[in-house]
Amino acid sequence: MWFLYKKRIDIVIGGGGSGQAAMLGPLWPTGLLLAFFTLCTTLDAECVLGMVGQPLSLPCFYPDAVTSDNVSVEWWRNEDVVLRSTWTGDDDDEDDVHANRVTMSADARATGNFTLELPVVAPQEDNTSYRLFFTSRGGPSVQACRLCLRVAAPFSPPVLHWEVPEEDDEESVFLCHSAGGFPEPVVHWLVDGGAPEAGGGSVKTLVGLLPDSHLYNVTSYLTINISNTNVSCVIENPPMNETLTSSTHAVWSSPVVSRATEAMWMFSTALCVVVGVMVAVGVGYQIHLDRLSKKKKMEHIRRSREHNRRRRETEETEVMSMQSWETNV
Repeated sequence: MWFLYKKRIDIVIGGGGSGQAAMLGPLWPTGLLLAFFTLCTTLDAECVLGMVGQPLSLPCFYPDAVTSDNVSVEWWRNEDVVLRSTWTGDDDDEDDVHANRVTMSADARATGNFTLELPVVAPQEDNTSYRLFFTSRGGPSVQACRLCLRVAAPFSPPVLHWEVPEEDDEESVFLCHSAGGFPEPVVHWLVDGGAPEAGGGSVKTLVGLLPDSHLYNVTSYLTINISNTNVSCVIENPPMNETLTSSTHAVWSSPVVSRATEAMWMFSTALCVVVGVMVAVGVGYQIHLDRLSKKKKMEHIRRSREHNRRRRETEETEVMSMQSWETNV
């Protein structure tokens, strides 16, 4: 599968005589199809976007080859020939060069479709130039097609991590990580939907290659003094028109507030301890008073009983004295 990265395909289609026009009659459907994909005699190379690890077709149509004998076509990759086919007119066609497993349609000469098929796209091929040259025996070489290859790969969804500040640190650090994409991405940070600079934040982004790969690994850090805020990390891959976003909500109190809260907590604790001690002392004193009151009450009862006992003894003594006096009389 292939994707167009620009709006035009650069193909040079040469003119032909009346005999050629007669032979091209059956190719009118093909010509109508080519009209959607080609422009004549353009100078700039058209870029085709290929996905890493997937096959790709580099489109090229050159109908002039249909009526030509003793010709050869060559596909060049930068300065190297990757495919060469020769037609001698006696059905003894030959493939002189067939490198990197690239292929071309077996009926390319009959249809004028010289599309080059790549088995797989690699990151190293980004910005590579591919050109098709058409050569007739005894004539000059004509550049029929010229294309550039742009390569892309999707990034993994970003992982956003919030590092809670230390006790004496007033700034939060947010870490955003994504990997496996191509080319280098564009990283944006959004704080409550706006730019981090509005909150005095600083951004540091590190981009490197994954081991044994030409794909990119990106890690970005946002350092900012915020509290109770939405923070988003945005990874953009412009060639693919890809935008990946990860968000988090950070709720954090500054160290000043934390210290004030801690002081209030300590004061409340101390107050509770003092009140507890006072209550304990009050309860103990009340128990002591209750004991004294009870002791006095018991002493009063004992004295009352003693007084009553003595009074009864006195009365009994007096009664006995009276009885004795009466007896004597």
